[in-house]
Amino acid sequence: MNRLRELDFLRGLAIILVLLRHISLFDFTTNIGWIGVDLFFVLSGFLVSQLLFKEYIKFGNIKPQLFLIRRGFKIYPVYYIFYLPYLFIKLRSSSINLYGILSDFLFIQNYMFGWGYAYVASWSLAVEEHFYFGFAILLWWGLKTKKIVLFKTNDKINSVFSFGKILVIILIFIFLIRILFNSSIFGNYSFVKLYTMTHLRVDSLVMGVLISYLFTFYFNFINNLFLKNKYSLLFFALLGLVWTPFLDPGFSYFVKTIGFTFLYISFGIILLYILLTKNINELLNKYLSKIVVDCISKIGFCSYSIYIIHGLVIAI
Repeated sequence: MNRLRELDFLRGLAIILVLLRHISLFDFTTNIGWIGVDLFFVLSGFLVSQLLFKEYIKFGNIKPQLFLIRRGFKIYPVYYIFYLPYLFIKLRSSSINLYGILSDFLFIQNYMFGWGYAYVASWSLAVEEHFYFGFAILLWWGLKTKKIVLFKTNDKINSVFSFGKILVIILIFIFLIRILFNSSIFGNYSFVKLYTMTHLRVDSLVMGVLISYLFTFYFNFINNLFLKNKYSLLFFALLGLVWTPFLDPGFSYFVKTIGFTFLYISFGIILLYILLTKNINELLNKYLSKIVVDCISKIGFCSYSIYIIHGLVIAI
């Protein structure tokens, strides 16, 4: 999949928001910075599923093992190399916790500790890892057994699109699960785990998959729908984001239930706007200047490495 400057621009915004959250320059930037991770999730769901959908279109099937190996080569080397200095800094202030180290290595830290053990922000990497494995295997199994059907009929939805329905059901299910967990029906979890556990956060990635699915298999439908309602959708996206600087995500019941849903819908709309506006790069250059957009896009190109090392730089 060719890199798109406009998507790198969104990545750049996401990592800048994360940096603002962790550097703590001003109250406003610290308060709003947490939404950068949710933007990453939507983008990741879109881009990863695009790879698998394009593989299916080209070959008629997908090979999850090859996909996961490619993702592994992209993610693991940088993560494990920089984990050692994170661990060194951690051990200077506390004794060795083998369970903590093991949970970080196996990407289950968001269930064991909530945050990462040695590298606090690694909880979001665990969510993405669980998504990569779960989505690739589910799609492979569904296509192999024909339980999931990806189909295209003259770019028109003239019957039920089963995979899209599955994604919508998953989104609704996770929303309900979030309400139940935050209401203590399934036990009293710490505020951190209610913020980080995969089954309460993966719907942002699923939203990216839904956009990718419609964009790939029902382009005319989603394009016409968006263009007819572009301004009302953008207004809704603004409403879905305007509250974010004023609420603490860790302790807010609203944020950890409805708020996360508002976020991924808003970021999904913004992603659609970026994807479906033909002259988007000209508009970005016009309103933000080419230099600024190019700089943010280059930051976005390096966003994963920046995400891995920024905590180390701040700690040093």
